[in-house]
Amino acid sequence: MIQDTVKKIKVLIVDDSAFMRNTIKSLIVRDPEIVVVGTASDGIEALEKIESLKPDIITLDVEMPRMNGLEALRAIMASSNPLPVIMVSSLTTEGAKTTLEALEIGAVDFIPKNLSELSVNIVNIKDMLLDKLKQIGSKKFKIPRKISPLSKTAMPAMQRPAATMHPSPVRSVQFTSSKRMQMVAIGTSTGGPKALQTIVPLFPKNFSVPVIISQHMPANFTGPFAERLCQLSQMPVKEAKHGEKIENGVVYIAPGYGHMSITKKGFDKFVSIGDDPTYIYKPSVDVMMLTANTVMPGGCLGVILTGMGNDGFKGMRAIKESGGRTIAQDEESCVVFGMPKFVVESGLADKVVSLSEIAGEIINSI
Repeated sequence: MIQDTVKKIKVLIVDDSAFMRNTIKSLIVRDPEIVVVGTASDGIEALEKIESLKPDIITLDVEMPRMNGLEALRAIMASSNPLPVIMVSSLTTEGAKTTLEALEIGAVDFIPKNLSELSVNIVNIKDMLLDKLKQIGSKKFKIPRKISPLSKTAMPAMQRPAATMHPSPVRSVQFTSSKRMQMVAIGTSTGGPKALQTIVPLFPKNFSVPVIISQHMPANFTGPFAERLCQLSQMPVKEAKHGEKIENGVVYIAPGYGHMSITKKGFDKFVSIGDDPTYIYKPSVDVMMLTANTVMPGGCLGVILTGMGNDGFKGMRAIKESGGRTIAQDEESCVVFGMPKFVVESGLADKVVSLSEIAGEIINSI
C-alpha cells in the first residue's frame, strides 16, 4: 500500500475559492494514479505548502489575495526546483491574455476556470483534467528557470516593439531532396504556445510561403495569442478568418471556435472555418493538414509539435504519402510526447529533431 501511494502523482490545488478547490478535488480525487496532497488559498500559502508537501504538479488560480497566481508562478519558476504548473483560467479575452503571460513565465498548460458551470460536458472536462495531470505530472522534464523576455516587463504585449526581440541564429540542416515545399502546416497542443514562440520568430521577413497553424485553444485565446506572436516575429502573424485569401509570407493561426480548412479556387487558396463534430480537438490539426494536402499534394511540409492525444496523425500520414515532408518534435524537448509519438512510432516522420532545430529544418525545406 505504501508503495502504491509513492507512485501516485501528488497534486497541490491553489485557489482562493473554497468552491473551486473542492470542485477540482472532486474531479480527480478518486483516480487511483493521483493523490491531492493539499490545497492553498493564495500564493503565499502555496509556496509554503510546496516546501512541506513536495507536490509533483500544481493547479494555480490567477486572482488571489496577498500573492496572486502570476506572482506565485514567478516564484515557483525561480526556485531551485521549479514544478509543472497548470493555470486555472477564465475563458474571457482578458483571461486569455493573463493565461498567455503565465505560459510565457513557465506554466505548462491551463484548464477553464468555469469548469464547474459546464455540467453538460463534465465527463469530458474531468477526462481532460486527469489526462493533463497524469501526462504532465508524471514526466520528469526540466522546466527552464529563466523567464522569457516577454515576461520580464509589465508592458502589455501590444506595446512592446518587435524590434527589441533578437532571434538566435538558425542551424542550417538540409533535406536529402532538393524539392521545395510550398506551404508549412504546424500542429500542436499542450506546450505549443511556448514551442511556437521559439520557432515562428526565427522565420525571416522574406519567408516565401504561407504558414498555417492549429494550436488547441479556446475561442477567446487564439486572437490574443496571434497578436502576441506577431509582436515577436519578423513575419506577420494573424488569426485566420473565414473566406480570406492565403498569402505567401504570412502566418495564419486557426481560430479556436472551429476547424480551419484550406480550399482552392483557380490558383488561389482560401481559409474556410467550419465545425465538424467528428473531430474532438479544436481547432483540429487533422482537418487543417488533410485539406492543405488535398489542395497542394506533395507540396506541404507537415510539422507536429508537443501535445496530448493523436490529432495530426492522419494529416501527417496524408502529407507523407503524397510526397510532402514531415517533421516531428523529439521526446526530450516536448512537454508532452503524445502527438509526435503517434507520428514517430508509425514511421511517418522524415525527421525527428529537437525544438531548437525545427525552425532551421523548416527554413531549409522551402
